Amino acid sequence: MDLGLDGAGVLVTGASGGIGSATARAFAAEGARVAVHYHARRDEAEALAAALGGVALQADLRDVSAVPAAVAALGRLDACVANAGVWPREETPVAELALERWRATVDANLTATFLTARAYLRHVAAAGGGSLVMVGSTAGVFGEAGHADYAAAKGAIATGLLRSLKNEVVRSAPPARVNVVAPGWTVSPMTARDLDEDTVARVTATMPLRKVATADDVARAIVWLSSSLAAGHVTGEVVTVAGGMEGRLLW
Repeated sequence: MDLGLDGAGVLVTGASGGIGSATARAFAAEGARVAVHYHARRDEAEALAAALGGVALQADLRDVSAVPAAVAALGRLDACVANAGVWPREETPVAELALERWRATVDANLTATFLTARAYLRHVAAAGGGSLVMVGSTAGVFGEAGHADYAAAKGAIATGLLRSLKNEVVRSAPPARVNVVAPGWTVSPMTARDLDEDTVARVTATMPLRKVATADDVARAIVWLSSSLAAGHVTGEVVTVAGGMEGRLLW
């Protein structure tokens, strides 16, 4: 199916990592011009951008002054994927969670997504249209014991922020759309060390499709949502890519 993305300008944040790099490749395969954003992993981002014929952009998305320049780098942006985020590896219950970690996790996930969305939607207002896909998580749907900071940030993206933005954006750009893709456990550099055989059995226990997602599984959902040809009447939706997951095992 032709998704109508040939020649489209697309920004993918956090594109030096697993889901981000797969998403950048998937857009490039559709003929899109891709801006590969990174924070610290310069070598990976520049190699990916070179392979795709795109451009690598460095920015700390928690810095309010850095985000607009990243959004403007390609000129017109037909789509933006707010994928950048951080999952703290250490499992810490709320009773022991330091305020510093809470703030760092919320800033790296929710605040960075907010600033990306704000800059892109200002661009959308000037351009008259566009698609924003924010990357959430099943942690925001079902919670995640030991990672309440991450779950709270991702949950906010997929509820209050999403539902507000999809109503606001059409005031200045009637065709514009905002959606969320919420991956479950996905094989990536961030999670690979944690996905041993026992963990995979536990995290897939409530999934009809008993497997962990690949980054490509998530990327394809993001690209589909970004296409105004394929998903032009889809907005304000959360597409969960988690094998039909129904919840988490508590014990």
